[in-house]
Amino acid sequence: MKLNKIKIIIPVFIISVTLIVVMLIKNNPPQAKRFSAPPKAKINVTVKALELTDYPIEIDSFGTVKPRTQSILVAQASGQIIHINEQFREGGFFEQEEVLLQLDDRDHRAEVKAAQANLLNAEQSLLEEQARGRQALTDWQRLGNESEPSMLVLRKPQLAAAQAQVLSAQAQLEKAQLNLERTKIKAPYAGRILSRSVDLGQVVSNNTQLATIYATDSVEIRLPIKNKDLPFINLPEQYRDGVKNQTGSKVYFSSDLIGAQQWQGQLVRTEGAIDEGAQQLYVVAQINDPYQSTEQNRYPVKIGQYVKAEITGKVAANVLVIPNSAIYQGSYVYIVEQGVLQRKNISLAWQNNQYAIVSKGLEHGQKLVLTSLGQVSSGTAVEVMTTEAANSVGSNQGELQ
Repeated sequence: MKLNKIKIIIPVFIISVTLIVVMLIKNNPPQAKRFSAPPKAKINVTVKALELTDYPIEIDSFGTVKPRTQSILVAQASGQIIHINEQFREGGFFEQEEVLLQLDDRDHRAEVKAAQANLLNAEQSLLEEQARGRQALTDWQRLGNESEPSMLVLRKPQLAAAQAQVLSAQAQLEKAQLNLERTKIKAPYAGRILSRSVDLGQVVSNNTQLATIYATDSVEIRLPIKNKDLPFINLPEQYRDGVKNQTGSKVYFSSDLIGAQQWQGQLVRTEGAIDEGAQQLYVVAQINDPYQSTEQNRYPVKIGQYVKAEITGKVAANVLVIPNSAIYQGSYVYIVEQGVLQRKNISLAWQNNQYAIVSKGLEHGQKLVLTSLGQVSSGTAVEVMTTEAANSVGSNQGELQ
């Protein structure tokens, strides 16, 4: 009986243990099932649908202001400076034919009077010689000579010498009058004093440098242009026969030397050679009437002033324009296709500090990624954010900062 009871208990025990193990496994699954990896989070990005557009190109450059016409004012007569114009100082303005300096002219006035006296004597000698010639002809005819008198008989050589004396005296008088006129040193054009070398009471002679002056009708700025920008500018080329191919582009200048200053100019010519050091072409822009007072500029432009230039270029038609922030290493961008990133190598036709025109690598309608990603592999799943969500993320990041 005991043996039979044992035989019955053993199967019951095995079944019970089996049930307990099954329950434990059911309630406690293997670690692989309990800790299965959650799905990977997608990267949130903002995109822009690419569209063909007409883009007005603006090219940045820089340069320093230089006078279009600059001269060294020299004395053409000698004497002591007895009067100076109030504007004859650094920065002073003057008009054309305005007297800047007055030299002592007493010596020159005496020379004019002496030249006038010499001219009167020469004219008197000429009159006397003309009278002698007429008298010689009368005497020749009174003597009954039927042949023509010779040149010597009529005193033609003596008459020519007297006439030459008159011409010489006239020339001396004109020269003396010119020297007297040059004691008033006048401005050759409307301009401004850059620097002066003499002062009141100083004695000067011929070719003494008095001042450096420049014209105020316009100033010039020499601007370097990158080679890749040349096709997008209206270059005012001039040919040997004087023909110009086109009008130069407009240029807007700015400076913060004395507050905000702005001027408008225009390209007037290109230089005849490529700069050997930079291997760039330089163009020359001109600002007309830069010293006229305006409401925008309280201070006129200064010679030697550094200015920034914004050249109005051509309009690029039907092009794809993207921001520089979307370009990586200057050679590729990311686009979104079917919810994943795709890397696209691109070629640029033109680029400035903010935008670039793409010549190859992108097409109309593709979705350009604007979010900064860094190094991300193609095929990465992304979530495209709406404009409202992108603005919310940007504002939250700004608050955290």
